[in-house]
Amino acid sequence: MKVKVKDLIRVYRLGSVEVQALRGLSMDVVEGEMVSIIGPSGSGKTTLLNIVGGLDQATGGNVQVGDIAVTALHPSQLVDYRRKMVGHVFQALNLLPTLTAAENIELPMIALGASRGTRNKRVQELLEIVSLTDRANHKPEELSGGEQQRVAIAAALANDAPVLLADEPTGELDTVNAKMIVDYLVKVNKELGKTIIMVTHDPSVARAADRILRIEDGVIKMALTPSEVVAEEKAVSYIDQLRARIAEIDAQLQQLDEDFKKGKISGDEYVQRRQSLKQMRDSLKEELHRMGVVT
Repeated sequence: MKVKVKDLIRVYRLGSVEVQALRGLSMDVVEGEMVSIIGPSGSGKTTLLNIVGGLDQATGGNVQVGDIAVTALHPSQLVDYRRKMVGHVFQALNLLPTLTAAENIELPMIALGASRGTRNKRVQELLEIVSLTDRANHKPEELSGGEQQRVAIAAALANDAPVLLADEPTGELDTVNAKMIVDYLVKVNKELGKTIIMVTHDPSVARAADRILRIEDGVIKMALTPSEVVAEEKAVSYIDQLRARIAEIDAQLQQLDEDFKKGKISGDEYVQRRQSLKQMRDSLKEELHRMGVVT
């Protein structure tokens, strides 16, 4: 499914300071294409992905996925959009620790109301795709980092969404597991025909895509071929990435508070979105702590 972004603007407010994450960004992704998004920390990569994925709302501009005008959807419509149209793969894995691999994959289908028979069949298909049939009954803590990310990919594919959004899917993995995850994403793209947009800081990961787009200061600065990306992109340290993501989430939380105070969102949506953002922020801070960084 094609993705069209036109003149996208996203502004956050940090107290009296206005932060413009996206400054009129435009891009086109054709149906079945795999595109990598690269750029320095704080350039707007994750913000772009979140708006395309219906996790955040634009300040201005338009996003169209297939025939759906995403930026025109009401918050209640965005829930349905996220369940049916896009699959998300995050760096901070969103697997529930109390559920097995199979149950984590099944969860999105339960939310969509799929029958038990349909769910069971789909789970088996997806476990085969990511080569984890023998790990179906293992919980996340019993799986390696690479296996957990493969479960996350399978869960993102559970409802057969035509678009897959991957935000630093290899950021926490070693080189061997990172290559394996990239190979699975390429497999999903080529064999299942999914349109994939992937944010990454790693040039070797970016090169797996058909095309690489570089973001700087909230706009697309250039399009690169896989062979050009190494010369253009310098890897940003993992710690810097985590700090930048935490700062971005802090800005989103502040904007969420403002929207709630102004009555732009309901109490239920406010609580749900705030809890989700705080959980993601806490997990990132825990990762920094594990690395010996004081936050």
